[in-house]
Amino acid sequence: MKNFQFYNPTKIIFGKDTVAELATLVPQQARVLILFGGASAEKNGTLAEVRAALGQRSVREFGGIEPNPSYETLMRAVAMAQAEHVDYLLAVGGGSVIDGTKFVAAAAVFDGDAWEIARSGGTKVRKALAFGAVLTLPATGSEMNNGAVVTHKASQDKLAFRSPLLFPQFSVLDPTKTFTLPARQVANGLVDAFVHTTEQYLTYPVQALAQDRFAESLLQTLVEIAPRALAAPDDYATRANLMWTATLALNGLIGAGVPQDWATHMIGHELTALYDIDHARTLAIVLPSLLKVQREQKRAKLLQYGERVWGIRDGSEEERLDAAVDATRAFFERLGVPTRLSAYGLGAQAVEAVLAQLAKHGMTRLGEHGDIDLARSRRILEEAL
Repeated sequence: MKNFQFYNPTKIIFGKDTVAELATLVPQQARVLILFGGASAEKNGTLAEVRAALGQRSVREFGGIEPNPSYETLMRAVAMAQAEHVDYLLAVGGGSVIDGTKFVAAAAVFDGDAWEIARSGGTKVRKALAFGAVLTLPATGSEMNNGAVVTHKASQDKLAFRSPLLFPQFSVLDPTKTFTLPARQVANGLVDAFVHTTEQYLTYPVQALAQDRFAESLLQTLVEIAPRALAAPDDYATRANLMWTATLALNGLIGAGVPQDWATHMIGHELTALYDIDHARTLAIVLPSLLKVQREQKRAKLLQYGERVWGIRDGSEEERLDAAVDATRAFFERLGVPTRLSAYGLGAQAVEAVLAQLAKHGMTRLGEHGDIDLARSRRILEEAL
């Protein structure tokens, strides 16, 4: 196991009817800006609950944060926060809203070009507004980590950043808030949590036994609950397990002391920036092909994954490696998430476009070994056609 430091200050308030806890979680004298996405938070009553819980506090609202939040939209929120002298932010939504709120928290008090927050990977963040979150879409884990991803539409740049100053102070997780989600978003959430886990697990052994078993249990849980998560929207137990599993997949715990990959995400980000494909769906496109191309580098963990997650024990090592990759692809497909570029109307031209973006962003040494150069990224993308 590698040396590590683990720190996570986010308080989790989990369960039914917990939005009311905002009454004590948000400082009484705070000037609050609520940030949210589309109309669903209003239609399903979540915003009404939030407003009621905040009571007589000074409250402003900013809606319209899109999936894969854009710098352009977020800068309008920054302008509102500054004009209204806001000192507390509250994200009400899924990972995109929470990611966007992290950017606003830093940008509202940033000296200089706010895009430098993302361009620097977050290293230039020196201060940030305090914020909390009410989670409505389990997927990204942003509710309990300090990272975010923002897209600059004008330049087609989608960049990740993180800072110790960008942990939510708290996150309210009420599984009932997921009951009205469209099936597509639930499927995306399952994929997102699954790939977050594999990015930290499917690398190479470092005798981190607890982290391995923890990651495997998260993957097994997602596989087990997936059919019911899609078929029974109001099954509280299933949605509660999905919500908590997605949070645990990226709160830093399973990644402590182990090598991490993240090449699937970096390649996937470029597909989203160029073609506006849902983030989770880009991960489903890339991961099976990446596992096939990187099978030698990941051999030991891929065999372990096949046995412990999918029960693959028969056949030669080569056959078991194939079966593990095939099981991964089949799982995504069963969720209704296509795993080939062709399913999104993309062909060889997309391969060239993504490679150009990877080169532009210096993504030429990806993966846990830093061995995924542009030539290998090409192989991965061609395998995904």
